[in-house]
Amino acid sequence: MKIHESSFKHEISRRRFIKRYSTVIGAAALTGPYFLRGQSLNNKLNIAVIGAGGKGSSDTDHCATENIVALCDVDQKTLDSRKQKYPSAKTYQDFRKMLEEMKNIDAVIVSTPDHCHAAAAIMAMKMGKHVYCQKPLVHSVYEARQMRKVAAEKKVVTQMGNQGSSESGLRRAVEVIQAGVLGPVREVHVWSNRPIWPQGMDRPNKVDPVPSTLAWDLWLGPAAERPYVADTYHTFKWRGWQDFGTGALGDMACHTANMPFRALKLGYPTEVAAESSGINKESYPLKSKIRFQFPEREGLVPATFWWYDGGNPRPNDHYAHDGNNKPPKEITGDVAEMLEKVPGSGCLLVGDKGKLFSPDDYGAKFYIKLKDDKEYIDYTKHGAVSGIPQTIPRNTLDPDTDRRHHLEWIAGCKGGPVPYSNFDIAAYLTEIILLGCVALRAGVKLDWDGPNMKAKNTRAADQYVQREYRKGWKL
Repeated sequence: MKIHESSFKHEISRRRFIKRYSTVIGAAALTGPYFLRGQSLNNKLNIAVIGAGGKGSSDTDHCATENIVALCDVDQKTLDSRKQKYPSAKTYQDFRKMLEEMKNIDAVIVSTPDHCHAAAAIMAMKMGKHVYCQKPLVHSVYEARQMRKVAAEKKVVTQMGNQGSSESGLRRAVEVIQAGVLGPVREVHVWSNRPIWPQGMDRPNKVDPVPSTLAWDLWLGPAAERPYVADTYHTFKWRGWQDFGTGALGDMACHTANMPFRALKLGYPTEVAAESSGINKESYPLKSKIRFQFPEREGLVPATFWWYDGGNPRPNDHYAHDGNNKPPKEITGDVAEMLEKVPGSGCLLVGDKGKLFSPDDYGAKFYIKLKDDKEYIDYTKHGAVSGIPQTIPRNTLDPDTDRRHHLEWIAGCKGGPVPYSNFDIAAYLTEIILLGCVALRAGVKLDWDGPNMKAKNTRAADQYVQREYRKGWKL
């Protein structure tokens, strides 16, 4: 597949994108050929699940108020187990066959490994199905652009599985920052204790028999063919492999960078540069530090976004490090004073008037320290916050964060408000995040042309922006 720059000339502009989604969800229901006209919250959707195990099991259970009509998974053991809970659901190992055969599906949950997200979700959306897709939304920058494009064209209701978006605290943080409490924000620091799965290794030189219950060819999906190796890719260990996952950055930044991305209206960066503990052609590094440089936008000052991962060393690490892959001490010293340590994950915004710190991967809880404050103060108790009006609707559908995120999507499918993490913003967020993976793999600083998805200074990034699909697979 080749990138055709002209095919994206009619994309929603960054200005319109920001105006529509950085502050309010909007109360208007979606309309269009696939909207469930006449539905009410008492009607039930017919939902199919692609990737029924792992996170897919909780995704299914959170939507069990509806009709779970089909379960798809490449592992028959998983299907048999989940079938016991949903006995009336039809089972499949190939989602393509399921979508082609079943005509009564209204909506689809996609909870496969990252490399299959786009192929499954785009096929479903092209058939008019509403889609809930796990984070990171896609595996590549090009796929993110396509997901946003198809969702808009088909007018389907969508939601990415970064459930922190349903938290009132995250939405309040967006309001507070955009109200100017911190003043112009020039730096953002986000760090993670991931990876907590194998990374930093080369491909094993061995071949094992494929388990009789596993459709290995379907598990590979659009990725290049490779032999099965036991306890290496399937089930959870795929995240660190470049062909299947997106590393610590892809896994966690859709959570931890979500709040600052929205609040600061971060569009396309102009530069992306990465450092790492060493990266090969097979897996992501155990430790990385990535800088995104954002220009002036919508009257906001230029901002530098720093990402750090690998702060959780394990005894069997291939690369020895101290685990202290976090922002500089001069940035986090007052955080350490408050918590008696710098936590393994966090988000810190530095403005001219003060700082905002969140120790929560979701941004649901945060503290503010203005220039005159001696220490960080819980946002619910800070005087500078109390008078700021609420501009973003809250999700109060369920006490459980993850479940209410799913229920917001279900309500949207039935005519309710547009979900807060719909693909128009979720694909944009994912696209920006995955540029960090491109910079890591290309091994050079990227002078980035966002609208055209190209590095202006090198061709080394092209192969990582858009990957080749294996024969028989397409978007």
